[in-house]
Amino acid sequence: MDRAEKLHGSCIRHEEAHLEALDLAHVIADKLEEHQAVNIVLLELTELTSFTDYFVICTAESDRQAKSLKEFVAEELKSEHATLPLSTEGEPASGWMLLDYNTVIVHIFSPQGRAFYRLEELWNKAPVVLKIQ
Repeated sequence: MDRAEKLHGSCIRHEEAHLEALDLAHVIADKLEEHQAVNIVLLELTELTSFTDYFVICTAESDRQAKSLKEFVAEELKSEHATLPLSTEGEPASGWMLLDYNTVIVHIFSPQGRAFYRLEELWNKAPVVLKIQ
């Protein structure tokens, strides 16, 4: 079974609402910007890893905003694109929350969490597709 077959089988979505990975990543970045996330970065990982194609990384300026961003992205993708995350991780107080859409992984950080984990540094070979300050 190739990667495309595995991805197709593991995603939870209706075919008519299917978004390609890059389109999904852009939709997510737009939703995050719409809800005042800051320092949004979209990294392409297709040539660097097999577990996902893109990271969308952003910073929430408070625990309350982090929770709101996570809920908003999940609800909007569900209602507009019939797409659910495969899993979600973290709580606002931890400084790092994650939504896993298989081909796109969303990282919502507190300012301190982002400085500590430094994902952009760890994945510095990944091309930056989009950067929204």
